[in-house]
Amino acid sequence: MGNILKCFRGEEEEDDQYPYYRPASRPQYQPHYPQQQQQQQEEAHGHGVAALAHDLLNFETASMVPEGLRQHVAASKKAQIKWYQNMLEAYKNVRTPPRTPAEAAQLIATALKWIQRSDLEGILEFYNFPIPSLPAASSSHCPSSLPEGVQFVLNTLPVNNQNIGDGDGFTAYVATTDPRESAIVPIEVHEMVIARTEARNRRDYQSADALQSSIIEAGYKIIVCSDEEILARKYRIRMRGIDAPELKMTYGKESRNALVKLIGGKRTTIHVYCQDQFERYVGDVYCNNVFIQVKQEMTTCLRSILLL
Repeated sequence: MGNILKCFRGEEEEDDQYPYYRPASRPQYQPHYPQQQQQQQEEAHGHGVAALAHDLLNFETASMVPEGLRQHVAASKKAQIKWYQNMLEAYKNVRTPPRTPAEAAQLIATALKWIQRSDLEGILEFYNFPIPSLPAASSSHCPSSLPEGVQFVLNTLPVNNQNIGDGDGFTAYVATTDPRESAIVPIEVHEMVIARTEARNRRDYQSADALQSSIIEAGYKIIVCSDEEILARKYRIRMRGIDAPELKMTYGKESRNALVKLIGGKRTTIHVYCQDQFERYVGDVYCNNVFIQVKQEMTTCLRSILLL
């Protein structure tokens, strides 16, 4: 709490007057920063560096997030609580508390680099902070060391066992927080996500479920991962270079089970070369630094030998 307390004057007296969190009536603290007059005006409207520090202090003492934030983001209150836990930890660990909106924006972006880009921008908008520049989509997805012919790389969320159809094909989801994905999410999908959150907040679960179905039809899905709701894009994957038996063929179930053991419940990295006639993405699959095709091909060969 030390760094947060340094941001205010007369804080101890104010705490007695505001034992509970009332976002609509934030106390008018006097920050220690340059351009005091401008920041006092910002804080009067709930914005600015001092407002962020005040919200983090309230979160630490009362575990509450600012009520007005929900108008700027699509994520649930549970997700927002996790955000403030991360921001509070980052705030405490910095050597010097942020003194300018740009410094505060960078702290938030670093602490919450894993959340949806739209939600990150919503938080920054809530505090009237600038949006810091993020790495270009190509910077981490098309390194020069990739094999020839690779069009792009997918870094998937953990693969659900039920999404593994057979020994050489599965469905994977990639979080839209990924730089490559964030730039191509259709605006109508963003709007449906926001509408779904609003429907859930007012407990209109029928509308929320209908919106979830529409999101799925658009090729996306809201997935719960580590207690966080994540918007992810769906990819149907065909593993390049192997031909495992179909599920109903001899050893088809065994081949699928082998793939489940290799990637089930785990994140994968996929080097995509092309799409096939069924619009599946054909590529090489890696999991925990293991080239999955090699392992799966060995299993397939062993099964074939047993058939002889």
